[in-house]
Amino acid sequence: MNLALILVVLTALSGAVVAYDKFGRRRNSDLIRDADSPRENILVEYSRSFFPVLLFVLVIRSFIFEPFRIPSGSMMPTLLQGDYIFVKKYAYGLRLPVLETKILETGQPERGDVVVFRLPSDPSVNYIKRVVGLPGDEVVYRGHELTINGTPVTMARDSADASHDGIPRFIETLGEREHAILIARPENTMADGVYVVPEGTYFVMGDNRDNSRDSRYIGPIPETHLVGEAVRIWMHMDGLEWPSWGRIGTRIQ
Repeated sequence: MNLALILVVLTALSGAVVAYDKFGRRRNSDLIRDADSPRENILVEYSRSFFPVLLFVLVIRSFIFEPFRIPSGSMMPTLLQGDYIFVKKYAYGLRLPVLETKILETGQPERGDVVVFRLPSDPSVNYIKRVVGLPGDEVVYRGHELTINGTPVTMARDSADASHDGIPRFIETLGEREHAILIARPENTMADGVYVVPEGTYFVMGDNRDNSRDSRYIGPIPETHLVGEAVRIWMHMDGLEWPSWGRIGTRIQ
């Protein structure tokens, strides 16, 4: 279900009815009752009520913030399954809803950003990962260690929290971002390789390194497929459990 398309259609239809009621009623008084009539057309009533709300939601969702739910554990321990997050839509440019055409440049992803993007093979599906490689970078992933353009990425065992549900936890520094990652199977070398990031694309990885379908498998992400930057957790609720109040308002590192 394309919620953006549904929202655009409903906003356009209600706006058209409101505009016709305001500007076309006098010319068509024989077809539509006068605006002062107590038996005013019910469609006009509903359109007047819902158009401002629909327009407000459309603008906020399309250009400012959009809520998403984390469906899997590929970004643990940074993001948990059941986290509800806000994504800053204007972080990497303003795009028209549905068409996804960029109308204003506002910035570019930086190494370490957590981004939501549309899956290249199926744009109706949204993924969330961390930006590791920028256009033109050479990314080497070997033995669970990252090297970018010949420089090893700092990674150390987390002494404050040695594990996450029994999975070893490490602290990695990408750019100016320090964040935790999980390495569940140190012997796993299936995703080892050297990756050169083409221009206009980004190399992304999940923080749960052994349980993430990312650029090691799906390839680099085109800039045109970026949705926005994940910035805050506003709720955590998985299934029928009580919300985890401690995660509310947490900034995504």
